[in-house]
Amino acid sequence: MNRKKIHLIGGARPNFMKLAPIVRALDKQSDQFEYRIVHTGQHYDREMSDVFFEELGIPKPDFYLEAGGGSHAQQTAKIMVAYETLCNEQDKPDLCLVVGDVNSTIACSLVAKKLGVAVAHVEAGLRSGDRAMPEEINRLATDAISDYFFVTEESGEVNLLREGQPREKVFFVGHVMIDNLFYQRDQLLSQNLTGQSVELKRQFGKYGVVTLHRPSNVDDKEVLTKLVGALREVATELPLIFPVHPRTRGNIEKFGIELGDRIIATSPLSYMDFLNLWKDAAVVMTDSGGLQEETTGLGVPCLTLRENTERPVTISDGTNTLVGTSPDAIVREARKVLAGQGKQGRQPKYWDGKAAERIVEILYQELTRG
Repeated sequence: MNRKKIHLIGGARPNFMKLAPIVRALDKQSDQFEYRIVHTGQHYDREMSDVFFEELGIPKPDFYLEAGGGSHAQQTAKIMVAYETLCNEQDKPDLCLVVGDVNSTIACSLVAKKLGVAVAHVEAGLRSGDRAMPEEINRLATDAISDYFFVTEESGEVNLLREGQPREKVFFVGHVMIDNLFYQRDQLLSQNLTGQSVELKRQFGKYGVVTLHRPSNVDDKEVLTKLVGALREVATELPLIFPVHPRTRGNIEKFGIELGDRIIATSPLSYMDFLNLWKDAAVVMTDSGGLQEETTGLGVPCLTLRENTERPVTISDGTNTLVGTSPDAIVREARKVLAGQGKQGRQPKYWDGKAAERIVEILYQELTRG
């Protein structure tokens, strides 16, 4: 049998976390598939990406497109040109597999479809309802042209069917991010850990963790000032460890915002170092989509500092509470968690660490049909 060739597209840090379990599942089916990891270069900090290939146990990319930087339009266009060149001149696949909602996802999907290559979207169907979010546009556009839809939660299935996608191409498989989370958690238990998280946990004992990076939260001086003010108030009761995204750090400095003594700012942490930190936090406060899911996966209380979320199962089933950006609401909900009144949550359906295996099995059936 001729093995089917798959391109696995990654460009930003969360992509690699989602690709890792798919790579491991494909390695078990090497008689059926061959794959190439394509790094678009979307993420601007190359070192921040490279460390993941070691920690996640996946090969370094076969192809680097080096197409990062610029505005959304410039970045998307550069990725499209580079990926088209790759497919036409070096390596054309049978399937282009994209994950999540970054610019690399829509860019490579568009190129693949115009070259007659099938597209599989992992994490399909998620919707925030907020078209001011660039990620929402990427999600909608990618799903409009994909051939196979792999869904993490029931809302994704409902959304895709409502938008007219064929039921037989929509597959509720669970979440590869949770597959990877369980894998990495088990790796932590078998390692003699070093790194910033070890020292921080030793120093503070009980603590909270904060991440902020969304433009709507960090690019406006008034919004960011209010958010940090709420965090400072929470920090009077619980020290908050804040690995600061470069974009956020630049704006904090530009706006002259003081974090105070009880918010401990660090540089961005590697995946394993960060996992070791947040998995034992009393509370996580974030505007990250992936961290909403991961905290639900490990049962850690999470407060989402956004007005909407495309991951409603983390609220309906999980440990996540959507608090918005009102300082009063943030402080109130944080105090509830610290008083032991936070959400308990439960594991969502199919978040069992086997989503990637389901995906690979379905792809085998679909690509060899007929």
